[in-house]
Amino acid sequence: MSDAHRVIDVHAHAVLAMAEGAAGAAGPELGTSPDGVPFYRVGGYRLNGVRYEGSPFMDVDVRIAAMDEAGIDVQVLSPNPITYFGSLPAADAVAFARAHNDALVELAAKHPGRLLTTAQLPVQDLDASVAEARRAVRELGMAGVYIDTDPAGRTLDDPALDPLYEALVDLDVPLFVHPSPLGADGPADDPRLRRFDLDLTFGFAYDETLAVAALVFGGVLERHPGLDVCVSHGGGAAAFVSGRFARAVAKRPWASAALKENGFEHYYRRIWFDTHVHDELSLELLVAHAGTERLVYGTNFAGWDSGAAEEPGGPGGGLGVTLAANAARLLRLG
Repeated sequence: MSDAHRVIDVHAHAVLAMAEGAAGAAGPELGTSPDGVPFYRVGGYRLNGVRYEGSPFMDVDVRIAAMDEAGIDVQVLSPNPITYFGSLPAADAVAFARAHNDALVELAAKHPGRLLTTAQLPVQDLDASVAEARRAVRELGMAGVYIDTDPAGRTLDDPALDPLYEALVDLDVPLFVHPSPLGADGPADDPRLRRFDLDLTFGFAYDETLAVAALVFGGVLERHPGLDVCVSHGGGAAAFVSGRFARAVAKRPWASAALKENGFEHYYRRIWFDTHVHDELSLELLVAHAGTERLVYGTNFAGWDSGAAEEPGGPGGGLGVTLAANAARLLRLG
């Protein structure tokens, strides 16, 4: 089967046993509360009710069996967004990223041809991030890198990130952007998002929409025309507000000359998005504004919101062939 026809899932996180305690007091820590509820703790954030042990997140053989059941041929494994560790001391973050990337590649090697990997970076140290990106791609064979929507407190258009973007263009690998539920004081700085899992639902969409704004309004895609960036969950609410974003570009004084000349949609359609949006009408809106050229299939595999095994029409539905061909291009599979 050609790469263009294989089902490729670009949104699949892994939780590695080696990570437990690797960040000192910040954890991570797997445990069970006295009432029998499993938890995963990172710093002051505690994710309750998620049992990673024995699941596809931690057991690669269970993952492969579940992929087979869901009709997924290839997955791109990525770091758990809860363990970005953007606030660790730089030396600790470098050591964690190197160990994590080594372990993720070792895990994927158990099933050749089924699993690709993306690198964690110590984003609080940009020189070290560039060095680790180069090591991850050139020495470990990783397929791309993975960062937060606001890596170490920076917006994605911060010029400090330009050397990393230049390195990724030179390495010819994509950048995957996915938010973390962690705020400075635990889950989500806005206390209203600490209710009803809103940090994971609306909070993620909020951060992803801001990421799109930073990439387009902040000139990242002007400065780095060869950079391929893939934003999770369809780019949040960006498709819904794209008309308002376009009007702002036309009317507000902060838009660059190139942005005013080319328009919002020109740069918006240069971003890649996964289709993990849960709703056919939402997907239709995404297609209407972003097009289909840069959409790729994603599931958050085995997560609370994954529906990979239940999709009508098989993985990707009517867009399945297009999404597969797009993912092969994004991942440089040839």
